[in-house]
Amino acid sequence: MDTPTLTLPTDIALPDWLEQCLLSHPSTITGDSAEQTRADATLVCRAFAFAYRLHEGQLRASGEPYIAHPVAVAGLLRDLGGSGAMIAAGFLHDIVEDTDVTLEDLEREFGAEVSRLVEGVTKLSKFNFSSKTERQAENFRRMFIAMAQDIRVIIVKLADRLHNMRTLEHLSDERRRRIAQETREIFAPLANRLGIGRFKWELEDLAFKYLEPDAYRDMQQLVMEKRADREAVLDRAIAQVRDELEKINVHCFEISGRPKHLYGIYEKMQRQQKEFHEIFDVAAVRIIVESNDECYRSLAVVHHLFRPIPGRFKDYIGLPKPNRYQSLHTVVIGNTGRPVEVQIRTVEMHHIAEYGIAAHWKYKESGGSSGKMTTDDEKFTWLRQLLDWQSELKDAQEYLESVRTNLFDDDVYVFTPNGDVIPLTQGATPVDFAYHIHTEVGNHCAGGKVNGRMVPLDTPLRNGDIVEIIQQKNSHPSLDWLNFTVTTGARNRIRQWYKRSNREQNLQRGREMLERELGKKGFEALLKSETMHTTAQRCNYHTAEDLLAAVGYGEVTLNLVLNRLRDATKAQQPVAQAAAKDELSTLLPSIPAVAPTPRTTPKGRDCPIHGVEGLLYHLAGCCNPIPGEPIIGIVTQASRGISIHRQGCANTDNIPGDRLIPVSWNATDSHSTRPLTYPVQIQIAVIDRVGVLKDILSRLSDHNINVRSAQVKTFPAQTAVIDLGIDIRDHEQLDQTFAQIRKMSDIIQLHRVSQVDS
Repeated sequence: MDTPTLTLPTDIALPDWLEQCLLSHPSTITGDSAEQTRADATLVCRAFAFAYRLHEGQLRASGEPYIAHPVAVAGLLRDLGGSGAMIAAGFLHDIVEDTDVTLEDLEREFGAEVSRLVEGVTKLSKFNFSSKTERQAENFRRMFIAMAQDIRVIIVKLADRLHNMRTLEHLSDERRRRIAQETREIFAPLANRLGIGRFKWELEDLAFKYLEPDAYRDMQQLVMEKRADREAVLDRAIAQVRDELEKINVHCFEISGRPKHLYGIYEKMQRQQKEFHEIFDVAAVRIIVESNDECYRSLAVVHHLFRPIPGRFKDYIGLPKPNRYQSLHTVVIGNTGRPVEVQIRTVEMHHIAEYGIAAHWKYKESGGSSGKMTTDDEKFTWLRQLLDWQSELKDAQEYLESVRTNLFDDDVYVFTPNGDVIPLTQGATPVDFAYHIHTEVGNHCAGGKVNGRMVPLDTPLRNGDIVEIIQQKNSHPSLDWLNFTVTTGARNRIRQWYKRSNREQNLQRGREMLERELGKKGFEALLKSETMHTTAQRCNYHTAEDLLAAVGYGEVTLNLVLNRLRDATKAQQPVAQAAAKDELSTLLPSIPAVAPTPRTTPKGRDCPIHGVEGLLYHLAGCCNPIPGEPIIGIVTQASRGISIHRQGCANTDNIPGDRLIPVSWNATDSHSTRPLTYPVQIQIAVIDRVGVLKDILSRLSDHNINVRSAQVKTFPAQTAVIDLGIDIRDHEQLDQTFAQIRKMSDIIQLHRVSQVDS
């Protein structure tokens, strides 16, 4: 089919590549054959025409026609080397959300591949990564599943986010900050993990601009002030290197100065506690040559011309980063006595550094479906690990920690005795290494050798270490290993072994804990009932025994089980299950709660909650919202005014829309009459030892956190569970408190408890 000739629109300026495509020049869309090129060009033109017609009359916040956004997204995908289907998805990615067109319509018009990509991006757009912990974790799980099904979905989403960040100034300050925060925490690290350097740097700088505008302007000023001197130094160094490379017949495709992006400089200053003038790699010399051999020959020239700084050479060619980045990095003392960073790579390596995963797409060769993750694809190891942990890590907070570790932390590279390279998280120990090799190697680990010498099992590994694990048949994991292991896989395998080997003790402890809450009367009958079986399934366990063992181990909270029991009871038929329901109701006493205290809020800035000024309101005791968390108001039916809940609270799920009112926290000021603190209940699973509660309370006291109540449940040779009621000022202070407690080596699990766990 020939590419259709279309009339160019006059209300927007189209990029040259799109104009040429619309004017029947299919060579602008690259492909592996002339036939594929024509097919891609046709698909792209049809997608643009379709999007242009459906978005006609829609405007962006800036006032420009909405179609300008899909055109920009499609252009970014084209620059990455996307196929016709991917560029078409860029044009169509907002169609389902913003128009009456369905996915079925798209599939009929453009085929299943384009429809699947648009569907994946549409789903990602609905995820809220700033919601409560459980919902946030679930959204991460769904996002990674979508990425595993077709990695191109997240690439389209990244292009969408990048253009939105470029035009963020037209939104309100609150929306700018929320989108910028999500970009810094989620999408920039994803771009880095996928190796798309050009996206990652720009996303970070744009987020920096809106989250810390004063620091951003300061960095701009500092960089501009020193620019002339820096360029002069680099120009002299470049001229010297080029002359020497020509003498040894090394052909340079490019040798130039590369400015470091602003956020990279700022982040390094903060991390190393240095001033701007102390950062010497604000810019670097980049040398791009033809082959690996020429990379190392160029390195020899650089080290011959300038004095290298010891310990500042990194060989990412021999040991590529997990995102496939390869290059030689070295820092030398230049002619002016100032350090200069030099990067050396091949043309192919440079392409991978800029385009990341896009440089490895194979759908151009196979016709379009190879965006899927394959089991032998090394570049997806980190994503496969996150998928594997989804079924293993039931605790939402722990899963989020594993996500952050895999997205943000750099790896350390060590070797097996056979010379195989093993990437591990920074701070990893021989135990982490053992579990990375195989679960049974970790379970029978008795000692470790690093570079031929015996070392303690808690020794942090360094780049280049050769690690050997000593195994003994009768050896088994120790709970003490949780004090120093850092990889999610190792920590999870240790807990799994502990749960399996101590199942009877955990089961007995769970029975005793539940029996204490419900009483002995009818308890055995309850455990065998259909209600208890349903409760176990709703808590993601196969049997009631599995659920009790999880309670005994601390993997699931007792409050959650009691709430699921109530839900299961209410779901029973009132006649057929009347007797069982009456019996169960006697076994389920109310969980202690902070009683809601109705109050009439003052008007103006003294009101702590915007949207209920002058009305009767109370903070819901089921979820105990605190400032900094998204909240929603519910008009009560018991004349108690407005009930304020955390967004996502299970008690709000079935409330009719006409009873929901939008509310938000007012900013704190010195004249505010709102309470200074709010009650929060937390639960901590710890390794049982003398003084552990005292240490936790001391840490809280050091940070001026008031403890209202404390309850400790201990069992011989087992983990202990500590329930604390604390007073918290806002969500930021709660996060800081959690961070301080998690620094303690005895902590196994830590999470916030609600009376209704959703």
